[in-house]
Order: sequence, then structure tokens, then C-alpha cells
Amino acid sequence: MSEHRRKPPQPQSGGRGAARRDAEQPSGRRAAAPRTTTGSPSGSYDEEERPYGGRAAARRASQRNGGGRRRAPEGDDGRGGRRGADSGPHGGAGRNRRPAKKRFIDYPRANRYGWQRWMPSWRLVTGLCVGFVGSILAVGTAAYAMVGVPDASKTSKAQNNVYYWADGSQMVATGGEINRQIVPLDQIPKAMQNAVVSAENKSFYEDSGIDPMGIARAVFNMAKGGQTQGGSTITQQYVKNSRLGQQQTFSRKFKELFISIKVGAKMDKNDIMSDYLNTSYYGRGAYGIQAAARTYFGVDSDKLNPSQCAFLATLLKGASYFDPAGAVEIDPAATPKANTQRATARWHWILDQMVKDHRLSASERAQYTHFPTVDPPKKNAQLGGQIGYLVDLAKSYFVNNNKQGITADALAKGGYQIHTTFDKKKVNELEKAVQKVRKAKIDPKKRPQLDTHVQFGGASVDAYTGAIAAIYGGEDATKHFMNNSDYTGAQVGSTFKPFVLAAALQYGKRDPSLGKDQPDSDRTIISPKSLYSGKNDLKIKNYDGSVWQNKQGQEWLQQNDGHESVGAAPDYAIDLREAMRESVNSAYVQLGMDVGTDKVRAAAVSAGLRDDTQSMASSSVPSFSIGTSSPSAIRMAGAYATFANNGRQNDPYSVTEVTKNGLSVYKHEKVEKTAFSTAIASNVTDVLKTVVDKGTGTAARIPGRDVAGKTGTTDGNKSAWFIGYTPQLSTAIDMYRFDDQAKGKGKFEKMYGTGGEQKIHGASFPAQIWHDYMSKAVDGTPMESFPPAEALGKVVYGGGVHSPEPTPVVTPSQSPSPSAPSPSPSDTPSVSPSPSESCNKWQDWNCGSTGGTNAGTTGGTDGGVTPGPTTSTPTGGQSGGNAGNSGGGFFGGGG
Repeated sequence: MSEHRRKPPQPQSGGRGAARRDAEQPSGRRAAAPRTTTGSPSGSYDEEERPYGGRAAARRASQRNGGGRRRAPEGDDGRGGRRGADSGPHGGAGRNRRPAKKRFIDYPRANRYGWQRWMPSWRLVTGLCVGFVGSILAVGTAAYAMVGVPDASKTSKAQNNVYYWADGSQMVATGGEINRQIVPLDQIPKAMQNAVVSAENKSFYEDSGIDPMGIARAVFNMAKGGQTQGGSTITQQYVKNSRLGQQQTFSRKFKELFISIKVGAKMDKNDIMSDYLNTSYYGRGAYGIQAAARTYFGVDSDKLNPSQCAFLATLLKGASYFDPAGAVEIDPAATPKANTQRATARWHWILDQMVKDHRLSASERAQYTHFPTVDPPKKNAQLGGQIGYLVDLAKSYFVNNNKQGITADALAKGGYQIHTTFDKKKVNELEKAVQKVRKAKIDPKKRPQLDTHVQFGGASVDAYTGAIAAIYGGEDATKHFMNNSDYTGAQVGSTFKPFVLAAALQYGKRDPSLGKDQPDSDRTIISPKSLYSGKNDLKIKNYDGSVWQNKQGQEWLQQNDGHESVGAAPDYAIDLREAMRESVNSAYVQLGMDVGTDKVRAAAVSAGLRDDTQSMASSSVPSFSIGTSSPSAIRMAGAYATFANNGRQNDPYSVTEVTKNGLSVYKHEKVEKTAFSTAIASNVTDVLKTVVDKGTGTAARIPGRDVAGKTGTTDGNKSAWFIGYTPQLSTAIDMYRFDDQAKGKGKFEKMYGTGGEQKIHGASFPAQIWHDYMSKAVDGTPMESFPPAEALGKVVYGGGVHSPEPTPVVTPSQSPSPSAPSPSPSDTPSVSPSPSESCNKWQDWNCGSTGGTNAGTTGGTDGGVTPGPTTSTPTGGQSGGNAGNSGGGFFGGGG
């Protein structure tokens, strides 16, 4: 019954009626618990009753005891009341709820439900924040106490880097050759101090030595796996200089932060500036402002003017990319031209910033309108000859391939042991082979207009591993700064044709009746016995038979060397083996169009060439197939090694391991890929053997050795190549004329008349150098043979060559007429055979033609020329082209 209808409680001795009323009380009604002096619902009826204070008092009493509006008797399961009591851990605000036990950390929160149970209290949040900040302060205090201030005099001591030959013997110890001389601040021009402040840290004299925002950016970048970043203040950069050469890990950056804080608190700003300028690296091995002033301008530091100071401040951004002399040995993008442009732009900007910051007057700024003249690099004597090229190549490879983040500046600090792949004997033999030709044939005094600026380059790569055994970078690394074995810009000419053949063997010829994007399954794999036209001025067509035209609507008429047509009349049919042997341009240009120049590019990249805009030409024009690209000698030797290695490709490398303080910081890992099947590789090799045995490359023959190779000469006779290999070793030799390399404004010059030759071919000087070197390089090694060519592909007819018609069979009648003439042999159509492989113009000057005005006349001297196209109007009118001349052989040999 409801509260207001209930009678006042009766005494315990109320008699039988009271007892009956108690027993009749419904369990589902909200009956009040007996009131006792303890307030316990389980109190005995014998206990003294608590005075009844009314409805509000009862409710308050119930709430004080932790229950709801009513509490069920102890032991009740809570289901007897109207609302239900708390019957377990998920019970609601019912009766029978006991107070939660207090915990040290009240989380999840007691007496809270739903989302409120998981929402931390303000006390908990405050406690966590205070604890976190306290921990950081404790760690920071300990770190601050443990670090010390750098000592500039100790930092200035650079160590040597030691380079080793492949056999483990020492090649050279280099690094730290330029003595760093610490000079006091009064010998450092104020203009130099102002330049670095305006360029690097405008708030240097006011800040505490660190840049919180810069630190946050660096930490975030490293946390997400990006490159490590240097300090953004001069103080932080000084601290980094003192730790140059150490791997920039998160822990080291954390330590450097506290060193910077301590330096900012303990050292005077002028002392920081002095030490910073005395320990910074300015490139060319120069540490400190005094060494930099002597290296770049030949003066002491106190004689520097504001313009020179602004340039030296530019180098602090990264000397390898701002030195006008370039640093292509570190990065091919750091060319002299590109570096000069970058340095000039930043030099202008720093001077303008100095004016803006009131650190240089506008009138004085107006005096410096031209970029200061910088002295050329001075090479250390011990880096002369080929050693400097070898060191630069190994240094570049290590900097660009290590995963420890060791930069060129860190390497320049020294202390590393670099183990290379270079074979001392092979390096010496390659240099001797080049010097033999240079001394015998190149005479600048006798032919000053023809024999000047002549350059040779070469590289020799292990066919099985890709290890670079030897290079020839130039006459002397202290005089000629460009490494000729690396990227030079010289086009490779017809030495590119093996990649066209490889593409035809791998991808096949497209079906003319199908669309442009036909699947590879619809292509026809081509056999080296396939016939193409060797006609000079061949009109090049698309794979579907339509005439190719450029954007101006001009057709492409492909020339051969010497303007000679090669092959059997009337179509000048020549098989791909012979077309390679005689380096017939028209046949391989049309083959490239039938296969697709994009597929030719893919085959070249698979072999090991770089697919970049610097060395790989555009494949949108037909001449791409005959070598308008300009990869390095190293890359070409490596790509040919892929054929020698039965289709397995390894990138060329020059460093096996690098150690520091007894620990390995880099180790080469072999990654071999399958570029071509053994069938493709063996067929390409078999065709290239023909070039050396009976074709344009006979000067490279080594008695008793299997040799495969290819000659190449480019348009205007501006470069000539021979690239060849034995089963063990692949070598590329190139020759060209290039003027004014040191200043980065060079150009390639024609070689007509160079060395007393009418024209320079790959078959002449390059092939002779290759032969002399390889004869010594493979001497004493086992004589291995190339695997026989596997059967592959079908014979197809392209380039206007028609399939020969079958010989008609004349069936005699049973009663022949006596007057009927017998069939004449001339009535039987036939195809004139290609010149026999036994007819070799390189050995037999009376090798005749096979019909037609120019039919069967073999190609020019080298045959590897890549002339510019002869274009014509759509009506067929032909415009001029580059005429080629046949030249004499090497030392009076065949032309």
C-alpha cells in the first residue's frame, strides 16, 4: 500500500493482528523496512525502533544508506521491489548497492555508467599531465647534465678514407688532405658572419640556440620514416658539424638537441659563430673558412669581400650542388652548368637578404653584379692518373647506395675503409691500351684542328656478377675532371642494335591487320634468319604499312653508311644476322618500327640501361633503334654482360664493403634478375659473334677465344664505340672529341681526319683498344665457349621484302609437241642470294655486288653510323642528308 495510507508502526507486542498484517504485506509493494536504531533493514524486531520522521526523512535515510528509493532486505535478490535492485555488476541504480571500493587510480571510473565510465576525471587528466611533464623534465635534466660542449679543435681533425683494390691491397688513403686552420673571429670578415646569419638563421643573436618548430619538423619527418633533417639554427648546425660522420638516428638527434641547448646557454654567440665557420665543410676537402678561402679564391679569410663571402655561405647549403666545378662523381645531376645556375641564384638571394636585414648597404650591394670568379679545383697529386677516377666512382656508388644515410659530406669527414671491385692489373692494362693508340695516332701538334680535345673512355665488367673490374676515365684525374667511363653524353650509335634484335626475339613483330594495342600473344616471334630490306634511303613505315611521318608531315628516309644499299635485288633482301654483321641501318630501323620502339626501349632497360631522360633518348622517332641514346660505358658494358650471362642481369657495382671503426656500414648484396631467356641471349650472342668473326668487328678477334661484339659510329662522326665480351668479361670502349669540359660549356666535335684517318669508326681505334686490353685481361683465364644458339622464332619478311614465290612446276604433256620449246632456266623466278658470309669486305676488297645498281654492296667502313634522317615531303621529294665517308682501318688496315 502506498506510504500515506500506511498506519504508524505498531509495537512489537502488537499482538496477533500485527503479525498477520506483516505476513500479508505483498512482496511486490514498496514496503518500508522495519526501523531500528541501527537503520539496518535486517535489524531485529526486538531492537528499538527509529522514530518515524515522515516520507522525506525516510527517502533521505534510504539514500544515505546507498539504496534507491527503497532498500530491499539484506539477502534479497533485489527483484522484489517495484524498480528492481542491483543484482550484479550490470545492475542499475536499484536497491542493495554497496559503496564501490576505492582504488588508487579510479579508471574505469566507479559509480559511472555508459560513456561516463570511460571518460577520465579532471583529477586523472591533471595527474597524467603532471607526471608526463615531470618525466620529461627528469630525462631532460639527466641528458643535459650528461652532454658536453663540442671542442672545435678536436672537431677540425679529419681522418683519412682508405680505398682498397679487389685483392685487398691498399689503393690510396685520401681525405683530410687539406689542413683545417682555425682562425679567430677577428680574422673572419663581418660580411661572412652577416651572410650566414641572413641565409641560415636571422634570429641567431637573439634565440636560445634551438628552433622548436624546426625540431618538431625533423622529429616528425624521422618518425614517419623520412630522411633525417639537420638543425635549422646556426647553433644546431655547429653541433651537427661536431658530430659529422655519425649516422643521424633519432637517438643521436635527441642528444644533439640537448647539446645545442647547453651550447646556447654556456657559450657566447661570437664563440659559436667562430666555431661554426671554422668547422663547416665547404666542399673540395676544405674544412673551415680559412681553407675555403684558400681553396676557392686563393686568399686568406680576412681578405674576402662581401661577394665572395656570399658565395661561401652558399656552399653551406650543400657544396656538392653549389660548387661551379660540379660534382658529377657524386650525383650526375650536379653538373657544372646546373651547379653554377644554383649557386648564382642563391648568391644573388643572400646578398639581397643582407640588404633587407640591414647587414649590407644598398650602395655596396650595387657593386656586386657579377658572380665571383672561382678557382678551378686543385686535385691532390696522389689522385692523379686513373686513381682519382676510381676513387670518385667508388665514392659516388657508396653515397648513392648505402642505406645508413651517410652523405658525401659525412664521407668527406673520413674514417672509412672502402673495399672496391677494381682489379689493379686490368686497370693498368686498359690504360696502357689507350695510351698506345693515343701516342701512335693522336698528335695535337701535328693536327691542332683535328687532334685536340680527343677523349677515350672505357669500362670492363665481370659478366657473371656485374663487378666493375676496370675503367678508363681520361688522361689524368687531376687535369681532366670528367670521368669518361661514366655518363658523358656521347651517343652509342649502332651498338644499340643488339637491343632491337633482343626485342624482336622477345616480343615479336606486330600483326599489320590488328590495332595498335594488340596483345603480345598476337605477335610473331622473329628469327635472326628473317629478311629485311637493306636499301639506302629506305622509306620507313609503321607496323601497319602506312608511311611514318613526323609532326611536320615529313617522311623518314633512312640512310646507310656511305649511302650504300645492301642486299639482294630487287628488294635488297638481307637477313638480320648479316644486317647486324654489316651494321645496316635501314633494316634495323624498320625492324624497330615493326616490333615497336617502346619494346626496344624496354629490352634495353631490361638489359641494364637506365630509363632516364639524361641518357635514354626519346623512343618516338625511328632513329631510336640505331643509337641516339647516350648511356655510359659502364652501363653499356653491363648491358652486354647480360647477353654474356645467358640473359641474367646484374647492375654494375664498384664497392663490395665499407667499414668504420671496425664495423660494417655497407655490404653489397647481389640482386640478379632474368632479363631474357637463354634462347634470346644465345641467339643475340651468336649473331654478335658473326660481327667479330666476319663483319665490322674483325679487329677485335682474339685467337682461341669466343668473342662477340658490335661497332658503332654516330651522325657527324662525333663518337665511335666498340663493345664486346667473352663468356667471362664485357668491355665497352668509346672515343669522341669534346671541347671545354672543365667549364661545362662543351660541345661534341666531328672526327673527320682525326688521327690521320679519313673517318673514325668503331672498327678502328676503339676496336683496337678493346683487343689490346682484352687480350691481356683474359690471359691466364679458362677458355670458355658461348652456348649454341637455341632454335627460336619464325622467318618473316619486312621492310618491303616480299616472300619469294614458289618455283613453277612445268608438267610435260603426254605427247609433247616437237615444236614446243623446253623451259629455260631464266623462266624460273628466283631470289638473288644475300652475299655469302664467306665474302667479307673487311678481309677481301674484291667482295662484289649481287645485282642491281647498288645491290649487294656492303655498308660503309664501320657500318655502325647513325646518320640523321633524310626527310621528304609526303609526295616523295627527298631533301638532303648527312653523307658518310668510308675511312681507312687502324694502322693501315681495311677501311
